[in-house]
Amino acid sequence: MAIATLIAAGRLDDRLIDRALGALREIDPKAAFSGWIDEGDAVDLRVIGDTQAIRWALDALDGVDVFVQPEENRFKRLLVADMDSTIVGQECLDELADFAGLKREIAEITERAMQGKLDFKAALRERVALLSGLDEEAIGRCLAERVVPNPGAATLVRTMRVGGARAILVTGGFVSFADPIAKMLGFSAVRANRLLFDGRQLSGSVEDPIVDAQAKLDALIEAREELGLAREDVLAIGDGANDRLMVQEAGLGVGYRAKPALAEVADARLDHHGLDALLWAQGIRRRDWVV
Repeated sequence: MAIATLIAAGRLDDRLIDRALGALREIDPKAAFSGWIDEGDAVDLRVIGDTQAIRWALDALDGVDVFVQPEENRFKRLLVADMDSTIVGQECLDELADFAGLKREIAEITERAMQGKLDFKAALRERVALLSGLDEEAIGRCLAERVVPNPGAATLVRTMRVGGARAILVTGGFVSFADPIAKMLGFSAVRANRLLFDGRQLSGSVEDPIVDAQAKLDALIEAREELGLAREDVLAIGDGANDRLMVQEAGLGVGYRAKPALAEVADARLDHHGLDALLWAQGIRRRDWVV
């Protein structure tokens, strides 16, 4: 038995639910309404069948985020999240590049790397080298003036932490951004790259080993094993090709406004709502959210 959760905040009505059930009954004639999580916002439907087939059946629901998963282990005990363009709305390195007048050049490299068209490590080194000589003070200004958490990020992390989960921020970005963001939002731990300095200026280099897709996967597995959890206890979310491995390894792997390279392997996509909608996906009612 699977739970198919439909999320359409403020506009989830009987018409949408009936459309969904009609599509699901082509897979399972006994597919049925299970119950509201929050009326008008999120609902659970029960269905028997292949989870991928269930997702495909519900793809035609416009403006609805859909999560299909087993009933068991629904609340996740470990959250592993990417930072840039996932937990925050920006690519921090691109914004930092703007202080050096190089945002367009560096953003083009970033986009190709996130699409999976460039080797991540080589692309990172190339971008950081372009920032050689930038003053350390620019990082603080960039963080204060440009970097903003995505809607629902703090609520997602805080609610899961209160429920007993661990939350880890894993990023191909930099400790200079990740540490303050993690502290602001309530993450338990951080895995990130470290920029190297020559005095108070960026040297144009990054410390080895670089946090790439494999390092993100390793961080997930290490935390899962340390906590004695099963694969089904893990939620991972990211947006780009560099997140593929960890998203595939999670019990529930989610693409947030995902690039095609990630969307094709994710268990679910969060295209229409804030990150706090992942609490509905875990069956948590709004009244229990920590805001």
